[in-house]
Amino acid sequence: MIHSTMGLLTLLAAAWLLSENRRVVPWRTICAGLALQAAIAVLMLKAPLFREVFLGLNSIVMTFQEATQAGTSFVFGYLGGGPLPFAETKPGGSFSLAFQALPLVLVIGALTALFYYWRILPKVVRGFSWVLRKSMGIGGALGVVSSGCIFLGMIESPLLIRPYLCKLTRSELFAMMAVGLSCIAGTMLVLYATVLQSVIPDAFGHILTASIIHAPAALVLASVMVPETETQTLGGEISSYEASSSMDALAKGTWDGLQLLFNIVAILIVFVALVKLVNIGLGRMPDVYGAPLTLERILGTIMAPVVWLIGVPWEEAQTAGALMGTKIVLNEFLAYIDFSKLPPAALGAKSRMIMTYAMCSFANLGSLGILIGGLGSLCPERRDEITALGVKALIAGVLASLMTGAIVGML
Repeated sequence: MIHSTMGLLTLLAAAWLLSENRRVVPWRTICAGLALQAAIAVLMLKAPLFREVFLGLNSIVMTFQEATQAGTSFVFGYLGGGPLPFAETKPGGSFSLAFQALPLVLVIGALTALFYYWRILPKVVRGFSWVLRKSMGIGGALGVVSSGCIFLGMIESPLLIRPYLCKLTRSELFAMMAVGLSCIAGTMLVLYATVLQSVIPDAFGHILTASIIHAPAALVLASVMVPETETQTLGGEISSYEASSSMDALAKGTWDGLQLLFNIVAILIVFVALVKLVNIGLGRMPDVYGAPLTLERILGTIMAPVVWLIGVPWEEAQTAGALMGTKIVLNEFLAYIDFSKLPPAALGAKSRMIMTYAMCSFANLGSLGILIGGLGSLCPERRDEITALGVKALIAGVLASLMTGAIVGML
């Protein structure tokens, strides 16, 4: 516990060193944000009642998987998970990521749009917004968009407050970017839980908890790195979903999910190929300490002290550091896939839990480009300011996810 506590304080100190105004320290936001993070973590991870909620959430994920497989089997046959027309000689050899796991994005995208159109999702967002505003003292517009990031995405959630985007203060704009990079969209929550269900018990509950805790963590770090010196934007009315009917919402949600699916497939193909190219190049160099150089070894060496700081034992820090490096340089999905393939002895139970939370965010270089491009199109008059804040927002997103990992390590 002491180890992770020191790591948490070190992360806060790093944010203060990167502050635009070190003389302004928002103590209320810091104390309230840390208390909110700790309270959510304790309730979700230690309370027996929430343990049952976790089990219920994971059964829902299994239901989504079963329903999606019915659709993929109908369309793709055995490639989509239907009965095999041949004997499987290697267990798991018939599994196809593109035809069996990734189509889940389509179903979740369609349901998200439908729940938004039915005004169910906006009510949930408004509830989380109220908690953030009352506890951390942030403005209404920032409260809504921060809550939206937990369930939507870093580009979709700003649409909730589109009329206010140009009115946000510099600190609020930065906080919105930091929260967007620190959380995970609902469509990806279920997908990541599906990947991790074989290595993390009750995976969906933990992934959802991580995304919830990341929001106050990012708000804390954003308030330290770009302190508020102007009047907060008090608005926060949630924009309605542009659909004419439930069927129209389902169709639009499916189309949005299809675009996301194609984007995921393309990124995975390119990034895995690039990693292989880099490793081929590094393999031609002389061995280092009796083994060939690989990108994973380099990232592990660089990030090992960082993951050790948040509570991972040093003997496991190289492996965990490589995962964290992959998450930041490439993306969290590839990191989770690598995580799921680790042998059981590679990381202990506590380290697995810490890394599950620490890697659960969009804070990577590719997502930063998407965020800058998306927000720039939504608010073109502030494009230069958004671009200038980009790298700092990425750092805040990484620190926020590491902070959550440290809090989990303290429990």
